[in-house]
Amino acid sequence: MFDKILQIMEEQLGIDTAGVTEETTFREDLRIDSLDLYELVTALEDEYDIEIQPEELDEIKSVGDVVEFLAAKGIE
Repeated sequence: MFDKILQIMEEQLGIDTAGVTEETTFREDLRIDSLDLYELVTALEDEYDIEIQPEELDEIKSVGDVVEFLAAKGIE
């Protein structure tokens, strides 16, 4: 799942994910703004056929948070 998230990040945001770990934060480390984060969330929703609520999005600060969030939704 981690590799798929990185692939989506590369495709949607056009960023180089070399060196990205689960501890990498979106805003501080990757300098992703709210519009970029929205694009990423939309792509994740489409890829995994889920809906991410705004209050859930507030808890997603790092790549690892995405992994944990998806795992909690039963996605492997």
